[in-house]
Amino acid sequence: MTLHHVDILFQLIVFLFAISIHESAHAWMANRCGDPTARMLGRITLNPIKHIDLFGTVLLPLVAMVSGLMVIGWAKPTPVNPRNFRHYVKDDILTSVVGPISNFVIAAGAVLALLLICLVSPLGKVVIQSIVFDYPNHLDSLLAHSGTLIMPLSLLLYELMFINVVLGVFNLFPVPPLDGSHVIRHFLPAGILRIYDSIGFFGVLILVYFGGRYIWQAIDPVLGIFNSILLRA
Repeated sequence: MTLHHVDILFQLIVFLFAISIHESAHAWMANRCGDPTARMLGRITLNPIKHIDLFGTVLLPLVAMVSGLMVIGWAKPTPVNPRNFRHYVKDDILTSVVGPISNFVIAAGAVLALLLICLVSPLGKVVIQSIVFDYPNHLDSLLAHSGTLIMPLSLLLYELMFINVVLGVFNLFPVPPLDGSHVIRHFLPAGILRIYDSIGFFGVLILVYFGGRYIWQAIDPVLGIFNSILLRA
């Protein structure tokens, strides 16, 4: 198994964990706001099987990983009945944004773990900064450290940061049915809102296939913040 294959495996593991955290956060917040629908369906769980969508969780991410592209995808939407919310607009917005927030929290935790490795291991610092400089195109530069546990551990933690940032930012795009759309829809006039809600998953497909440049322009500055922290360790 080459380092590229290891990287694909790590991406798959991290992606499944990230979407499980994301959807569980939606379900947890909805329950806190008065809607038990997702909780009753067992969606407050880190079991990825409960959250898998065939296209968004399996096919699209696998194609992206094998092709060396940015990992983009989504899970089975968390069922929410806004009529159960105590405060319709506020609770709907909270339930929506908590998913991306959970991804950013996990990304921050991964960075803290990487900083700890940098602090206690000079070799770890070299490996981590090599990952930051070379990811994802030149992982072969890490082969010199492949005999140590630090290299795969650091790569896995960096993937944890990277993919959670990607998913967090991606889901904030105001395109139905992404989380960002649940925020902006509350500020649209009724006529425009009907058209906006009718877009459905076609909006996401158009965004993924034709808006890749714009997605990356939004993701890159956030990744830059986390990378700069690691490079200054």
